Amino acid sequence: MTAASKQAAGAAKVIPIESAPSWHGPTPGLADRIADAVGGALAGQLGATATRVFGKGWEAKAANGLGFLRRRITGDYEVDDFGFDEELTEEVFLSLLRPMAEKYFRIDVRGIENIPAEGGVLIVANHSGTVPLDALMTQVAIHDHHPHRRHLRMLAADLVFVLPVVGEVARKAGHTLACNEDAQALLERGEVVGVWPEGFKGIGKPFTERYKLQRFGRGGFVASALRAGVPIVPCSIVGAEETYPMIGNFKTLARLLGLPYVPITPTFPWLGPLGAVPLPTKWTIQFGEPIPTDSYAPEAADDPMLVFNLTDQVRETIQHTLYKLLVQRRSVFF
Repeated sequence: MTAASKQAAGAAKVIPIESAPSWHGPTPGLADRIADAVGGALAGQLGATATRVFGKGWEAKAANGLGFLRRRITGDYEVDDFGFDEELTEEVFLSLLRPMAEKYFRIDVRGIENIPAEGGVLIVANHSGTVPLDALMTQVAIHDHHPHRRHLRMLAADLVFVLPVVGEVARKAGHTLACNEDAQALLERGEVVGVWPEGFKGIGKPFTERYKLQRFGRGGFVASALRAGVPIVPCSIVGAEETYPMIGNFKTLARLLGLPYVPITPTFPWLGPLGAVPLPTKWTIQFGEPIPTDSYAPEAADDPMLVFNLTDQVRETIQHTLYKLLVQRRSVFF
């Protein structure tokens, strides 16, 4: 059992219909009663009002919503051994993030054809922006723009999974612990895996160092790709750096709270809660040409020089693409 599956055990398991609570018996279950009540209300005068407010086609959306509610109440849904809940991710998480991606950051997605239609692939991206919105926006971009609606399984730092609520939501959304064992397991089962090798050094760097890649560590992500024999796709993200320009750091407070940093931005903490609102920058996410690894034997992952060279190749590709995208963009906000 991998590190992620040990943590997800118990919290992420399928509850079959047969083992649902006692209301699921000869009499109509609670989910059925709720659905029937709502459906009856919508079939009457309320339905005519809904048509005027929401327009035609609302019935199908309402039916889907009621079906989703029924499955949630009865436990008739599935999660994998890492805790990923595909239906909840598509119906709730991505639906909440999509307006931010499409309307707020107006993301221009390029090179999506470089992500294979099937099979494992490792997405390696630059990390920035003080708050890791770039990872979430990349998840939306891949799912919504890829013709096969592929899900991005993100590798996240330990801190994510110790935070209350955040850790559980991350599991449900398909995130897992950033360790080689979990990365390799996901790649071997044919998933799209995302990694941000700069980690906190990337998202917590000062604004003066924007778009300058930090160290990529020891190249553990390359070793995982080599063992699984999957391609590596470099991903360059422009626009995230300016969402929360970090001009300072409350280092003492960060140490007291056990956080990598507590940022000071032009709006935070000066504007209070409003300072937590990201600036509406214009984003570009570009997926580069895949770097194949299937020509190497799995044992090649133990060759430190090969791992270093491939890691450096990925890093240089992302850095070069960032510079090119920066030259091409007209403005930070348009």
